[in-house]
Amino acid sequence: MTAGNDFDPGEDPRANDLDVDAPEAEPKLFSALLTPHRSLNRTGFIVLMSFVTVVSFIAGAVFWWLGAWPIFGFFGLDVLVIYWAFKVNFRSAKASEEITVTPSELRVRRTSHRGHVAEWVLNPLWVRFEQISHEEFGIERLYLVSRGRRVSVGSFLSPDEKASLSKALTAALNTAKRGPTYNPIA
Repeated sequence: MTAGNDFDPGEDPRANDLDVDAPEAEPKLFSALLTPHRSLNRTGFIVLMSFVTVVSFIAGAVFWWLGAWPIFGFFGLDVLVIYWAFKVNFRSAKASEEITVTPSELRVRRTSHRGHVAEWVLNPLWVRFEQISHEEFGIERLYLVSRGRRVSVGSFLSPDEKASLSKALTAALNTAKRGPTYNPIA
């Protein structure tokens, strides 16, 4: 008897489980959470906006001192436009895609930057994986095709990231198509 199997023979080892009759969850063959890349974090944004504000204020003050006071307002407007553009960029970074492959299903869950959720559940045995490549730029589009439906995945990834996703997802789909393996030791 090993240390992991120490229990009283008269006691049911599953007695403490909440749901004894629940089937075991299928093993995940592949799981990925894809998010858009943003190179500027919050601290960098604050530093950049502080720098732009100070430079714009100093340049505007110089023009004000020279008698061209309307220019000062345009420098303020520039700061507001740059701030707005970064806020829009940060808001779009909230989008995500979650891809999960188990032996019986392939699930794609896409969340938009506004929080709208779209989900597709496909049978991995019937899914065909397509990629559209350009000889100069690499992989441009990735699609999961099943029963006439085409689901685009990883649209915001770089070509190298799409190639990595393609390789991993193809391996997971091939594993799902092979079926479960029997391991007498485990």
